[in-house]
Amino acid sequence: MKHYRYAVIACCLFFAFQGSEAQARRFGLGVIIGEPAGISAKLWTSNHNAFDFGLGWSVGGDRMGRYYYYNGTNRVHVHMDYLWHSFDAIRSSEQFSLFYGIGGRINSGAGYEASVAVRGVLGIAWLPRETPIDIFLELVPMFQLTSSSGFGLDAGVGARYFF
Repeated sequence: MKHYRYAVIACCLFFAFQGSEAQARRFGLGVIIGEPAGISAKLWTSNHNAFDFGLGWSVGGDRMGRYYYYNGTNRVHVHMDYLWHSFDAIRSSEQFSLFYGIGGRINSGAGYEASVAVRGVLGIAWLPRETPIDIFLELVPMFQLTSSSGFGLDAGVGARYFF
């Protein structure tokens, strides 16, 4: 009887800590639509942590400063974030993760040569159990350090395929 209990406990733990297909494959590449729009990549480093990378562009200019003025020039955006994921926050038959993190961003264009910003990331991701994809929505408040300082907000929705 004791062996039966251990087998049941082991099975419960196995199914409780099963990751998604996306986590098992570790590296994903896809797109993000929003401000800015572009290419998104994710590299899982553990079952709860990942690096998030982005290369994007914007046709609306930058939104830093007091008046959030769009000057109409293009900009190139590169970012990298370190993320923490909470899989217990949403109870569902599907696998959802709330994620948060911190990172950095470099912009070029939009009326200045380059800018550096510190980013905070907050979002939600859906990781289907049988498909190697994730679909996500994120809000990204940031503080620009150079060439002028100010607060800004980026947001996007995207999807990645995991290889």
